[in-house]
Amino acid sequence: MSAEAHRYAVFGHPIAHSLSPDIHAAFAAQLGIALDYRALDVAPGAFNDAVRTFFAEGGRGANVTLPHKTVALALADVRTEAATRVGAANTLTRRDDGGIEAHNTDGSGFVRDVTERHGFDLRGHDALLLGAGGAARAVAWALMDAGVQTLTIVNRTPERADEIADAIGEPGRCYTRYWDGLDGESFNLVVNATAIGVAGGSFDLPTSILKDHSTCYDLSYGAAAAAFKGWSLAAGVRPDWFRDGLGMLVEQAADAFERWHGQRPDTDPVYRELRQRV
Repeated sequence: MSAEAHRYAVFGHPIAHSLSPDIHAAFAAQLGIALDYRALDVAPGAFNDAVRTFFAEGGRGANVTLPHKTVALALADVRTEAATRVGAANTLTRRDDGGIEAHNTDGSGFVRDVTERHGFDLRGHDALLLGAGGAARAVAWALMDAGVQTLTIVNRTPERADEIADAIGEPGRCYTRYWDGLDGESFNLVVNATAIGVAGGSFDLPTSILKDHSTCYDLSYGAAAAAFKGWSLAAGVRPDWFRDGLGMLVEQAADAFERWHGQRPDTDPVYRELRQRV
């Protein structure tokens, strides 16, 4: 790597599985940018010091993944609206004054993938969001901003779903329901933001929640999306109307890349290359 390459990184724990170094390397090669981007496995107790050291030693930007997104927001000197309302940051940038800015690209990456890559116009549709973690919070705000007619949020711990709906503050459009209280409801889009595909469990949901031509989307990808895909197809969703989160991963990375370098890469060839691997 050239000595002129600027330093970037992704922080997580664990992090060995991360595709971020490959994605950013592909973006940089596409645009002729010298880049040193590394995956850094940092335990929660060491995160703050590791990030501050990284930026003090010349780091320009960092992506942040589990379990550090909430702490990343707290350590920043400046927080964008997107990061503040989600309550988590996945993108950190060194400012000209030496401070650290926190931003969140999860919601924008999700919407770009759904609307631009997969051609699903979110406006006027009824959406169901399963889960209430950090990624779910980002997606909830993004769905509202994109113009869904209604957003219903369910979570095994209903209080966490209520917190998101209360923060959004549009009771005429954004609702919560109990996980086992969805009978009689139906949706054009069902988004899985739970950890069921990783932690185990089942999607014990009534198939009647799906309308004709409903789309199902899992924020995870690869093996982690298999359980929700299985439920979706068994419930009658066409295979080409099920989407996983690989495209969201690429798009949120592109949003961070553009924030750092002032140029937006072409995400389609990177997505196609990764799709062959995942």
